[in-house]
Amino acid sequence: MEEVGIQAHAQPQAAQIRSVADAVRRRVLEHTLNNNGGYLSQACSSAEILATLYLGIMRLGSSQEPLVPRPFAGVPSSDNPHAFTGAGYNGPKAPELDRFIFSPVHYALVLYSLLIELGRLGPDALDAFNQDGSTVELIGAEHSPGHEVTAGSLAQAISQAGGIALARRLRGETGRVWVFMSDGEFQEGQTWEAFAALAYHRIGNIGIYVDANAQQCDGPMDAVMGIEPLAERLRAFGAEVHEVDGHDPEALAAPALGSGERDRPLVVIARTDPCRGLEQLRERAPKLHYVRFKSDEEFATYRTLLETLRQEAC
Repeated sequence: MEEVGIQAHAQPQAAQIRSVADAVRRRVLEHTLNNNGGYLSQACSSAEILATLYLGIMRLGSSQEPLVPRPFAGVPSSDNPHAFTGAGYNGPKAPELDRFIFSPVHYALVLYSLLIELGRLGPDALDAFNQDGSTVELIGAEHSPGHEVTAGSLAQAISQAGGIALARRLRGETGRVWVFMSDGEFQEGQTWEAFAALAYHRIGNIGIYVDANAQQCDGPMDAVMGIEPLAERLRAFGAEVHEVDGHDPEALAAPALGSGERDRPLVVIARTDPCRGLEQLRERAPKLHYVRFKSDEEFATYRTLLETLRQEAC
């Protein structure tokens, strides 16, 4: 597929974003079937958010990395000149271009699938998924395609992104920093410390999109540690906050494309459905975090679902 980029003057149609999001879900489902396991609900909830960021919001240049990801070259250090990050898949670093920081790194399969759909990764890139020596890791790290920083433990990325945004402002760069987060990260104290710092330093060149799917490893968010009212809490910390339908590309893009220059962080809370597009998953609720098929019958049901989705896409 020809690589897809974004220019501010050429916005894609919402239908294109939805089509890419549906393709991401199909690819993640196929991979989950082929490997009897995967973070499937995360694709259901986040596909439109990520597709909107890449196709409708972020200013990114063409990928600088090979379609087949390079093998792991070791951790960054002063004596390892071969270490690299996966940021090159989001284009070059340039003063006028945006940077993307991917926080919930267990969503890595969703990001890889999106990069494939956009032509930034090759169609066979997932062949190396979770293999020894591969950078296409189950839990993404700084060297994984589309990743720039190591962000697990959750909540570390927002602090790193804030530092990058402050440095860019001090250098006079016009490009913004965009962050994708999960709602579970607001159970972490570091997240709130980061937002306090963002507001104090009036860092307005950062935008944060939150996949608020209300579920996590141990079940429903409100049964583990409630975070609501999230919007009001973030406003109290000094952020500009919008709550939108996380499956509506136009609603997702509107806060980022309006208002011009800001002097405080922008947060878009995207309310999402962790079973969107895969109704069969509701039978597993509330335990949706990681899917392994429990029987041959269940596997066959999801295989039939995948074939149905493929036919509908034709």
